[in-house]
Amino acid sequence: MTVTASTTRAGILARPPYRGRLLIDGRWLDAADGATLERRSPAHGHVVGVYAQASAADAQNAVAAARAAFDQGPWASMKGSQRAAILRAVADAILERKHDLAIQECLENGKPLGQALAEIEGSADLWHYAATLARNLHGDSYNNLGADSLGVVLRDPIGVVAIITPWNFPFLILSQKLPFALAAGCTAVVKPAEVTSGTTLMLGELLLAAGLPAGVVNIVVGLGPVVGEALVSHPDVDMLSFTGSTAIGKQAAAKAAVTLKKVSMELGGKNPQIIFADCDFDAAVDAAVYGIYFNTGQCCNSGSRILVQASIVERFTAAVIERSRQVRIGDPLDDGVHAGAITTEKQYQGILAHLAAAREAGATIALGGSPIAAGHGQFIEPTVVTGVTPDMAVAREEVFGPVLAVLSFESVDDAVAIANSTLYGLSAAVWSQDFTTCMSAARRIRAGTIWINTFLEGHAELPFGGYRHSGIGRELGRFAAEDYTETKTLQMHLGPRTYWWLPR
Repeated sequence: MTVTASTTRAGILARPPYRGRLLIDGRWLDAADGATLERRSPAHGHVVGVYAQASAADAQNAVAAARAAFDQGPWASMKGSQRAAILRAVADAILERKHDLAIQECLENGKPLGQALAEIEGSADLWHYAATLARNLHGDSYNNLGADSLGVVLRDPIGVVAIITPWNFPFLILSQKLPFALAAGCTAVVKPAEVTSGTTLMLGELLLAAGLPAGVVNIVVGLGPVVGEALVSHPDVDMLSFTGSTAIGKQAAAKAAVTLKKVSMELGGKNPQIIFADCDFDAAVDAAVYGIYFNTGQCCNSGSRILVQASIVERFTAAVIERSRQVRIGDPLDDGVHAGAITTEKQYQGILAHLAAAREAGATIALGGSPIAAGHGQFIEPTVVTGVTPDMAVAREEVFGPVLAVLSFESVDDAVAIANSTLYGLSAAVWSQDFTTCMSAARRIRAGTIWINTFLEGHAELPFGGYRHSGIGRELGRFAAEDYTETKTLQMHLGPRTYWWLPR
């Protein structure tokens, strides 16, 4: 990042709060009732965003705008090449404004500024990838049905999509959804997490500047029980794309079922990294530490469990603890900080409660486990928990913080059984220099992504999603835009038709 007066720590903290309004039908509007909400930086304590706070009526107006834009506007019938051109323009605009986006995300979320910048750049790549799918989305044809029949299968955009995003990766996760819905020809209403709304509203500015027709994307900032509820239950919303906790996802799916809307959900995870004795030791230690402290552990893909073969568990755990001591958690604007603040007070208290429960269950806090006193921020020490058994809550439940649970195993069968012992199935990793060991474990673990001798790598071309309580459906990959479509069969008869009944 180029250092200027406005991008130094002092300059960033001196910035006035970003102010945003609701985007409905191509216009920036105040909430109908005039309500606003403030966002305070979880790392610094001061106000960094002031937003119009939508009511249920505002959400309904946004859905009406999206419905009209889909039913009557040009977007759904536009050439794929035209939609692709707009998506590419958005991607380029994201890169042009990446520093402002990264700063706002850092301030609202509490993650290190360099990490936020990398996520914004990665998001632009997703918009470019979605643009390629806009041009390649197609149906199918069948000319093997006999001389008098021809079948054509079309892919129609599903309609209005409600997109609800979380606070841990607000811009990146939105970019895993919205450009692919747009590539398919859908319109959307987006509700970002109310604590990290700034970058989503900034994206709205870029969408309008890129020439997106009015009403195609609408953005409403507000509370889940009010705005989220209105979107999930609205009969004019054809599909819900949700990322968040498993508990809230279950509630949303149940409410969406009333109107039989399509549902795509990316939910929680309790992801294991399985460390075999013949692993690349240093690389596996690094991945174990990175996997739990990246984004302060506030990541659905966090490697929050390491399963270590018994013959090396003591040596490996000691190495992880020593490496964890070197992880700097603190002010996300400081150089050299690896992980920042806990994003919300509720999450901060929840992590501490999980640690208390682990102690009570008989586990040992081998490292950390306490708050860090750092000004006004919400920080927790890098934490390693040992003496963990598969039945403990710390081994089964999503802590969503910088808390690593260490378990041991004897054999491949044992490791797979422990890996599959939770209700989740989002991701996992296997570390061994033996190809047979890796593949044997990877093919039996019930999870949507299995990394082999690496962790937390991602590519736009590869689908992402989970088994069981980790979600429904997949994002990314070459079929991502298809998820936002309905298939329609055209069955055509050629020549004279044989009548079933003829009058005498």
